[in-house]
Amino acid sequence: MLRTSLALGLALGLLAGCKKDAPSAPAPVVVPPVTSTPTPSQYGMPFAGVPNREDAVIYQVNMRAFSQTGNFAGVTARLDSIKAVGVNVLYLMPIYPVGATVTYASGPAAGTHATANSPYCVKDYRAVNPEFGTLADLRTLVDAAHARGLSVMLDWVPNHTSWDNAWITAHPDWYQKNPAGAITAVSNNGTTYADVAQLDFTNAAMRAELISAMKSWVFTANVDGFRCDYADFQPNDFWKQATDTLRSVRTHKLLLLAEGSRSANFTSGFDYNFGFGFYGGINNVFRNGSAATTFDALNTSEYVGATGTQQVVRYTTNHDVNGSDGTPVALFGGNAGAMSAFVIASLYKGIPFVYNGQEAGMTTAIPFPFTSVKVQWGAHPDVTRAYKQLLAARAASAALRSGTPTAYSTANVCAFTKTAGTDQAFVLANVRNTATTYPVPAALTGTWTNALQGGAVTVGTSISLPPYGYMVLKK
Repeated sequence: MLRTSLALGLALGLLAGCKKDAPSAPAPVVVPPVTSTPTPSQYGMPFAGVPNREDAVIYQVNMRAFSQTGNFAGVTARLDSIKAVGVNVLYLMPIYPVGATVTYASGPAAGTHATANSPYCVKDYRAVNPEFGTLADLRTLVDAAHARGLSVMLDWVPNHTSWDNAWITAHPDWYQKNPAGAITAVSNNGTTYADVAQLDFTNAAMRAELISAMKSWVFTANVDGFRCDYADFQPNDFWKQATDTLRSVRTHKLLLLAEGSRSANFTSGFDYNFGFGFYGGINNVFRNGSAATTFDALNTSEYVGATGTQQVVRYTTNHDVNGSDGTPVALFGGNAGAMSAFVIASLYKGIPFVYNGQEAGMTTAIPFPFTSVKVQWGAHPDVTRAYKQLLAARAASAALRSGTPTAYSTANVCAFTKTAGTDQAFVLANVRNTATTYPVPAALTGTWTNALQGGAVTVGTSISLPPYGYMVLKK
């Protein structure tokens, strides 16, 4: 989903719109199969290396911006570089054909419906966008990712379709209608998104076909899970139906991420919620001067409803807020501030998340619809090195990965320990662009090991941190 302002980015969201010229008359309708659609034959061997949900580190790929070619092949060519960052889950933004402008002379969709070339304006849930390549190209990407130990998660867009989706004319009853009987566009918080048509989740046949199409990609492309767009805005019983169906595929271990924050998503069967609140906290602390203790309470509030190893995915940027708010470098005080924010987001609690180009220290945002800017790889090798170093330290420490956190923050320093059995870590991050001195609690003084550079560190009664400086220590 596209979030067009910081304020809205901190809450729950906006939808991306769409705008691409096309013939004014709809293409001939091909009626899609519904519940009778057979399960596709399995392509490839189900991937045995899918991490446990608590061990995932997610990397988001925006195909249009990721490479100069803007396609699957451009991603495949850089898989080794992605792997080297320290991630194990590849999340691909929508791969489906994008809707075009269409005019209907009559019927419940009568009128002209303009689009804006949004990846979230889906014309066909079961097809591959030719802009990115073919199904064979997608399979090549998935195979190559699996060969490198990377799982692959697809973006799923269940709330709405493009106006030239075949469902519009074949199944108009699958959409919400106004009192006059016209199919309605999506509306959120008083804003109408005219480029997409709102699906009706009281329609059982629509739900069945939507879930069937979703499940088909597990077999057709051998993928390992889904990031579900706009997930707070569909009924909980729909998501329970969808997750139960996907979990019934016993041959695959699937990771399911809700782009939402309601606690019911955990009950509905998702592995992850999205850390909207934590991103808001990062902005309030780094940009608005709020106390670093802001993060402590979010470890409780964002996990309401989570049981067992269910997690929150925490980010400092993604395709929405990067375009609307700016890059982490621009938002959080340069490379140093961006790295300090990432230390907190990736180590305090939850699942780390990297958006393509973030690890390259990009200073230029990638605006919607993601066609005007390409990631400039290699411009800031020191930044890339810092991301690799941090995620390698996390991977090597049970405490940093999944330990129980204890808060020791002050107004200017986010500080916490994490403990897993006999493994202990101590993390400090200065959230200000000025040097600061952190008073060390007596229980944390003594000898530690620097988890990033190695070597012993003697921690006394205070620690001096440079502007946006951070330390990751372990025992």
